[in-house]
Amino acid sequence: MELEKSRMEEAEEIRERYGLAMERIRAMKDETAVSAPFYDYFLKTADFILEVRRLAEEVSQDRRMARMTLEELQEQNEKLYGDIAGEAYEESYANPAYAVRLLGEDYGQILSFLYTEVRGMIVWAVEQRYEDLTMTAELFIEIYNIFEEEIPSAKSLRQTIYWYMSDNCEVFIPYRIREQLDPSLSFAKEIICEADLNDPRYLYRFGEYITENELETSRFLAGLPQEEIDAMASTFTEGYRIGFVNAGIDLSRKKTVNIRYALGFERVVRAAVEQFEKMGLESIIYREARHSINRRPQGNAGYCSTLPSKQYVFDHKEDSALYLDKKLVERRLSVLHAAYEEYKDLAAVHAGPAVMEIFGEKPFLPRSCKEALAFNEKQQELSVYYSSQSGQLVNRYIPGDERSFTIIAWPIPEIGDNFEEIFREIEKINNLDYRLYQSIQQKLIDALDQGEYVHIKGAGANRTDMKVQLVKLEHPEKETIFENCVADVNIPVGEVFTSPKLSGTDGTLHVSEVYLNELKYLDLELTFRDGRVASYTCGNFEDEEENRKYIRNNVLFNHETLPLGEFAIGTNTTAYMTAQKYDIGAKLPILIAEKMGPHFAVGDTCFSWSEDNPTYNPDGKQIMAKDNECSILRKEDPAKAYFNCHTDITIPYDELDSITVVRPDGSEIPLIEKGRFVLPGTEELNRPFSC
Repeated sequence: MELEKSRMEEAEEIRERYGLAMERIRAMKDETAVSAPFYDYFLKTADFILEVRRLAEEVSQDRRMARMTLEELQEQNEKLYGDIAGEAYEESYANPAYAVRLLGEDYGQILSFLYTEVRGMIVWAVEQRYEDLTMTAELFIEIYNIFEEEIPSAKSLRQTIYWYMSDNCEVFIPYRIREQLDPSLSFAKEIICEADLNDPRYLYRFGEYITENELETSRFLAGLPQEEIDAMASTFTEGYRIGFVNAGIDLSRKKTVNIRYALGFERVVRAAVEQFEKMGLESIIYREARHSINRRPQGNAGYCSTLPSKQYVFDHKEDSALYLDKKLVERRLSVLHAAYEEYKDLAAVHAGPAVMEIFGEKPFLPRSCKEALAFNEKQQELSVYYSSQSGQLVNRYIPGDERSFTIIAWPIPEIGDNFEEIFREIEKINNLDYRLYQSIQQKLIDALDQGEYVHIKGAGANRTDMKVQLVKLEHPEKETIFENCVADVNIPVGEVFTSPKLSGTDGTLHVSEVYLNELKYLDLELTFRDGRVASYTCGNFEDEEENRKYIRNNVLFNHETLPLGEFAIGTNTTAYMTAQKYDIGAKLPILIAEKMGPHFAVGDTCFSWSEDNPTYNPDGKQIMAKDNECSILRKEDPAKAYFNCHTDITIPYDELDSITVVRPDGSEIPLIEKGRFVLPGTEELNRPFSC
């Protein structure tokens, strides 16, 4: 009773602070105390906050949004997101280049950061999270008040933001952990499971940016029979269940699963929620992080929609450079530890993520923005340190050997006029006969298990020339090097993979064009020495230093180097020819692209945090290549073993000359020649090439 009373008093206090903050911001519109050029910035930001206030009121006013027409909801959505969508971003204060041009370098960077933080208020308004709304509004007021007195120093502004982050991380971080683990925080799930999904107006209740991608996807799925929706969901949920079976993990001990997806697919997600419930799992569905202190440079987990501007996200991925230092990193880790300790019972029964990715958006080639906040060398080290320490914390409370995952991908309308036809093709690819692939892939594995190393060469202009060293088997009659991957955790079917031995793994990996984590790379080239990245470059920018920085930030994730965590051979030639037929190769996600040729992953192995779980192929042989010279250090110091990243780089068949297994005696077993499978028993994989 006392606890409930305390919470009510706290909520009342927050509402009172919120009301005062909104009144103060409304009053700014009648003031002229802030001089040019800053006056326009504060006026426009105040207008935005007041628009968010109206949104919060409409959500709270007894289903006011439910009575709005689709056109009214679209107009409202445009008011909230229009200034960063498409070309409008070029003249938005959210754009660091624009802000710096108008406000000066130091002030522009800081105020662009502040405007980006303020934009998070949209989703807090629809979720009625008044504490987040209030604290963000109060930060804006505090910065405004500083400018009222005189033009402040950039240092004083940075200090204000630093202490705001330091003081409030004990609010922001624990809530973020809770929403990842607590099924009672069911904002999105309630919409998905209770809304009329035949009426696309429900999409606007999420508070995200809504485009024709979300609307047309929702309409398309609404027209499919329930049996087909259930089958799509079953491919997804059964893959998740089988992943636990194949890993020898007892799923019955778990109670929750996290579904990550893109808006528009609610009908499939609703079916998945019901199917997971039959497995004894309650679904947790949370959105991507909005608070800067919870965002990660390498991407953020959670549900999302089509981005208003990918350049906007790219420009702000290192915003924490404004305040990141060692003291704050240690404070964040302390708060993170306390949060996991508070929610340890929820963490113990969490089974891991089930992810539905999308693809089909126009390829994104980012522009370098010198005005954007960026980590200095010391902050890069701190970012890596925080990622390592936080990863270890997660594994302590949600052990890697007690969780699993699954991933599937679907196209969206932006892929082109053939959307529905492509969707049907992907549906078929996601449900290919795994037994056929299992048999063919076993023949590849039988050959690979004889090898000392594998030699991979590119064709034509592709400069790839890699020697991948393989783990030696002590008992080949009952052990194997490669996993026979059949559509369970990693849908669709079509690869054999291993954790290579680092010592002796040397050469050059080159791809003419590839998309990694939704960023485009031209002429990407990585050189390996003893299984570690020794040098790297690409052709994205005229300045070679910019090219190296681009790879360092987005492939190496600020590490000095990374090991080769995985070598695999993709066998899904059906997916490859579908990509060729519809000219969508550049739009496919790595989930499908990695099945369309050999691929190499830099970072952690596929078995990170679960190396000691015995894993077996369908033929009964135990997979022995689960560690490498880096990951084995987990027994001494996990910080040296794990890098908390894993980026697959695929060489497509049309850039591939050969893959050859080389035995210890020097004899060779050709697997692929001139981009075609030549190993006896694998000829069926060439059939799609001639269809």
